[in-house]
Amino acid sequence: MSRGILSIYWGDESKLPLARLKASVQRFHPELKHEIIKVDAPTGDLASLNKKASMFELSPFDETLFLDIDTVVMGNLDFGFRKAAQFGLAMSICEAPWARRYPRIFVGDEVEYNTGVVFFSRKAEPLFCEWKGLALTADTTLVGANDGKVYEVPVQDQGSFALAVEKTGFHPFVLPLNWNFRPLWHGSFFGPIKVWHDYADPPPFFDELNTYYSKKDSVIQFHRG
Repeated sequence: MSRGILSIYWGDESKLPLARLKASVQRFHPELKHEIIKVDAPTGDLASLNKKASMFELSPFDETLFLDIDTVVMGNLDFGFRKAAQFGLAMSICEAPWARRYPRIFVGDEVEYNTGVVFFSRKAEPLFCEWKGLALTADTTLVGANDGKVYEVPVQDQGSFALAVEKTGFHPFVLPLNWNFRPLWHGSFFGPIKVWHDYADPPPFFDELNTYYSKKDSVIQFHRG
């Protein structure tokens, strides 16, 4: 069984933190091959996000971790791979967990997942096939509000992914937020951070915490982001 990491990007690579991501993977998983693929997508085109729906067919591995370009690996990730092998898919719920942010396809309590950190195995093929089709056909207009003003974003890959989960009945293994830590929204957490997900660099504080938690006698504690 082959195991590896996949990332995709589009646009000007000089403006992306590719070197940061590569270095973090090498630090904690030098044994894993890391495929970084540039996809053909117009710069600035929101529909580029739907290229992520092709991650399954782009992966050459039996067991894959997909990482967004703006992520930083901060610890050993073997547990995520094991859960993907067991369930087919392991990932975290989005910081905004309500899929009804996409009102043209959801109206209830369906869950939105974050597609920036996704462990998957070949068991998940039916889900990814469904997602790829829906990414091209579903109206994933996101409706939100900021400072009292309603806005719309015409394309979001996570809406079509959530719809694929609902349509296939696929049950992902849900990882805690430590595996997809979003500092702008996750104001607090317990224990070590596994994957940092933001264009800003992790402050030294997080490395210090993870060093502490690497010790056998460490005690899981509450932290504010």
